[in-house]
Amino acid sequence: MAGEFARSTPNCIATATFYPEPDAGEYVEAAVRDGAQVFKAHVQVGHYDPNDPLLDQVWGVIEDARVPIVIHCGSGPVSGEHTGPEPIRRLLRRYPQLRLIIAHMGMPEYAEFLDICESAADVRLDTTMAFTPFVDETMPFPADQLRRLRQLGHRILFGSDFPNIPYSYADAMRALTRLPDIDDDWLGAVFYQNAATLFHPLDTREASRQ
Repeated sequence: MAGEFARSTPNCIATATFYPEPDAGEYVEAAVRDGAQVFKAHVQVGHYDPNDPLLDQVWGVIEDARVPIVIHCGSGPVSGEHTGPEPIRRLLRRYPQLRLIIAHMGMPEYAEFLDICESAADVRLDTTMAFTPFVDETMPFPADQLRRLRQLGHRILFGSDFPNIPYSYADAMRALTRLPDIDDDWLGAVFYQNAATLFHPLDTREASRQ
């Protein structure tokens, strides 16, 4: 249904997901053939190890196809058996070219996921819920990591979880504009350019030539 919706909705990116089950590799291959442009994996809600052998073919297919994966793998808001940075480190040792987008900046293990982002050229972070007053009450982004955040501006994507958020979409954006020592170039990259380059590389290359 997600594929049908994307095909009938202008400017909608085709999405897909998976779970560790015997036919996962087959239906992920089919999704890629059908034009899936991004996958979503939720380790916390799905209660599964991203290194489950049933996902070996899945990760291989996605890595070869260079399709990005938004993956909720941090231990916030509630930790799980397979959340945290270590399962992702193991995964990247096996599939180093996965284009992972770490949801929620990996909260609350912000520093550890910044480490992963710095060490893996194809890993990115998304800002969903991070930096908002709602999250800062319990899982604030550490001030001593702001310098790294600024330096990795080309690897960070704006995320919102809209409409399933306890604040407005504008508040999610406003939280980023209020970060210390952030300039318009950083914001432009995070709010638009990084995602445009990732999901529409041919369009952005053509625009740069004009």
